Amino acid sequence: MAAGGAALGYTVYLFPIDRLSLGLSIFALFTVFFSSYLQIQLPRTKLYFTISDTLIFIALLNYGGEAAIVLATLESLFTSLNFKRKGIKIKTKTLFLNGAIAALTTFATVHLLRLLFDSVSDFAAGSMTNFVKIVSVMALAQFLSNSLVVSLFATTKDDKSFWKIWNENCLNALIIYVAGAFAAGFFTKAFQQIEPFTIGVTIGVSALIYLTYRRYLNDIKDAAAKAELAERERTDQAERHIEELQHYIGEQERIAQALRESHERYRHAAFHDDLTGLPNRNFFIDMLKFLLERAKYQEDLKFAVLFLDLNRFKTINDSLGHLAGDRLITHVAQRLTSLMREGDLVARFSGDEFGIILKDLPADEYCAHFADLVRRRLLTPFTLNGRQVFTSVSIGIAVYNNSKYQEAEDILRDADIAMYYAKRRNKNFMVFDQTMHARAVTLLQLETDLRHAIDRDELLAYYQPIVDLATMKLKGFEALMRWKHPQRGIVPPVEFIPVAEETGMIVPLTLWILQESCRTLAGWQARSPLNHSLIVSINLSGKHFAQPDIVDQIRRIILETGVNPSSVKLEITESAVMENAEATIMMLKQLRALGVNLSIDDFGTGYSSLSYLHRFPIDTLKVDRSFVSTMEDGSENGEIVRTIIALAKTLNLDVVAEGIETIHQLHQLRILGCEYGQGYLFSRPVPLDEAQEILDDPTRWQNVIPNNNPASVAQNREFTHLTIAN
Repeated sequence: MAAGGAALGYTVYLFPIDRLSLGLSIFALFTVFFSSYLQIQLPRTKLYFTISDTLIFIALLNYGGEAAIVLATLESLFTSLNFKRKGIKIKTKTLFLNGAIAALTTFATVHLLRLLFDSVSDFAAGSMTNFVKIVSVMALAQFLSNSLVVSLFATTKDDKSFWKIWNENCLNALIIYVAGAFAAGFFTKAFQQIEPFTIGVTIGVSALIYLTYRRYLNDIKDAAAKAELAERERTDQAERHIEELQHYIGEQERIAQALRESHERYRHAAFHDDLTGLPNRNFFIDMLKFLLERAKYQEDLKFAVLFLDLNRFKTINDSLGHLAGDRLITHVAQRLTSLMREGDLVARFSGDEFGIILKDLPADEYCAHFADLVRRRLLTPFTLNGRQVFTSVSIGIAVYNNSKYQEAEDILRDADIAMYYAKRRNKNFMVFDQTMHARAVTLLQLETDLRHAIDRDELLAYYQPIVDLATMKLKGFEALMRWKHPQRGIVPPVEFIPVAEETGMIVPLTLWILQESCRTLAGWQARSPLNHSLIVSINLSGKHFAQPDIVDQIRRIILETGVNPSSVKLEITESAVMENAEATIMMLKQLRALGVNLSIDDFGTGYSSLSYLHRFPIDTLKVDRSFVSTMEDGSENGEIVRTIIALAKTLNLDVVAEGIETIHQLHQLRILGCEYGQGYLFSRPVPLDEAQEILDDPTRWQNVIPNNNPASVAQNREFTHLTIAN
């Protein structure tokens, strides 16, 4: 800019005053104000053909070099201002830089011409050979000076070399300067040698050619734009077709990124869980649908679905409160999230249920390894409200490996089935197989049939005798339910009772057996005074404690059957009473107020606390058959039975031992002071008519022991394996 300013200042200082005229003024105004508007871009190039260079050259040939230098500077400044007014961002410094470059390059051209040709105007007026020489030198000088200065300046702002910039951006401009110089020479010669009319015609024809050529170029641009638009549409259509065929290739990365961002973007949304922030069941199902769709194109795709259910969550939730339960769920979600690999997914379904998708399984045993990792991670205690809480998990696994799964719900269903198998068998995890599905279908049919069993009169009441071990006389019966299926015959209780528990059918079934056995007992008691002390025990399901009208239901049955309530003993499993101890105590007190007796069944298999046991309004402890069947002198189970009996006597409770099968077990129980017992040694559960036969012969077991004296029990150990038939 300093060099350009110096060149302009020196030129103004030497400007010949006699050259100033009206013609020069008009020519200068035309050049400055109109030349920048008259420009044409050459097709398929970044070059613009303007008349400004031609006008500058005309000024040089006709009005002298000083006029050309000043006019080039003013024209450059005005053109830059014009661009800035159109919204093109041009700094003020750049504006003056453009003017300085124009002044400096034109200055160099003028003085080079004067150096070579002395008087430019005189030399140009000479022969055609001289004229061509001066025009050519003028074009080359202006091109070289301008391109070299511009390239040198660009080199300071770019990493490219000077020659690379000059070759890529400036070399093509040579044609502009040559065309402008020869056009200027042509018009100069025309003014010198041709009359004004011919000049006017020439200018008019030139303008017409210019406008026609400009219209031609515009038409070319429009046609090119339309062709480009049509080509773009064809290209877009082809790209869309390719994307439809190959969209799954990039879909995994997109979903992975979406999963990373979804936690914050979709929190209190439709695809995420409000409590944990994890994806919910809807999101989980959508991911499975995507993977199944992807499997159509990727035959080696292998992934697994894990269905998780926390154990004992209801106990924690009921005992510590729902807020603590929510905190436990949140902590579990955090631990599960920490185990996920890139691309895997963990979701919360509802309550204490979670789902996991393991994608791209590295090996068949990875699922088992991961499930064990989850188990060990969740075994670490949680701290809730200042206390440590322990939980565990049951996991079902369904693996997709070129399988026939068509729907996302199907693979999730199979993982759910495997989870229930794991829970029933006290396993940490199980992998689904088709036998489980067949079993599930069978259970579904079993559930359907069970719902009609009462209406179709398919249920039967069986009775197993309860014997007074001191006198070996009949004390009463335990009423047990049997189901006579119209196609399958007698269905074992171990098969249909769990189904009834899961579906809630156990409630109407229990009410049925309660009503049936109370009606039978009332009939026995009315038949003979000897039967007035006879009792009947009925198992009461833990599901009943969730029924608000359980007390009213039992009261109504007692009133309808006319049975003496003191002859009815309701048996509740230890695990059921401890699931919600405080609520159970209140319920048991209401039942006790009806006059019925209460017994804790399967005692020793649950997790009862002595601090609760003495508060339960119960009459009897029932020793589980698992302890009785393996009871030996000095064995661990023998000591457990001894402890239970001692505990019952301390609490002034009766003891009933179930599962007595040998005389040896009978001897030991009598020695330990167990009051009552039942088992195959005395009788299997029998239908009503056979129970009546037992009732007619209440002392039938007194010959089981040759000398019915507790003191002689030790002398009869040789009969340990002897069993007595019904």
